[in-house]
Amino acid sequence: MKKLLHIIATPRGEESRTLQVSGKFLDTFKEKHADWVVEELDLTREVLPSLTVKRVDGKYVLLGGKDLFGGLKEAWEDIILHIERFTSADAYLISTPMWNFSIPYTLKQYIDIIVQPKYLFRYTAGGVEGLVKNKKMIVIASRGGDYNSGTMRAFDFQEPYLRAVFGFVGITDIAFVIAQPMDMGPDMQKEKILLAQKQAQELAAQF
Repeated sequence: MKKLLHIIATPRGEESRTLQVSGKFLDTFKEKHADWVVEELDLTREVLPSLTVKRVDGKYVLLGGKDLFGGLKEAWEDIILHIERFTSADAYLISTPMWNFSIPYTLKQYIDIIVQPKYLFRYTAGGVEGLVKNKKMIVIASRGGDYNSGTMRAFDFQEPYLRAVFGFVGITDIAFVIAQPMDMGPDMQKEKILLAQKQAQELAAQF
């Protein structure tokens, strides 16, 4: 059975504009793909491992082409569990608002935890090789303003960053559904949420 890992980076629960769109995606996805299991990872509730000095030391051991050993291996147990949970999925749904032109700190911490040498990428004679291949990702986001055009486009560090970091590890089939602007009045918000929900449902049906 294939698995879709739903990574949630919003703390607002039912009040989340992002999850209002993701919910429609998942409704259609489950209807069209009953043979898939959807696993939820709520980063606002998960206790993520901190990148302590010892854990960072372990990263440099891996960058040097060696295996973890002793206390370093023990320190990395929680990190490896998160990496394996990520790599065991066949596809990904990320639900994230824009915070300060980018992503919430919980999502950044999660990315810093899982994007590790030997596990998600490796260095070869030809350069960097991403090890997470042939997998799809959907990113559903909401933003207070409109970052599609004009001077605000330069402030969008959310989509470029997510495309870059997941492309680095091999995930290049990434589609975005963005509900924006959310903070320009209730009528505009409702209109844009409905538009994003329709786009999300279409993506789920074609997945």
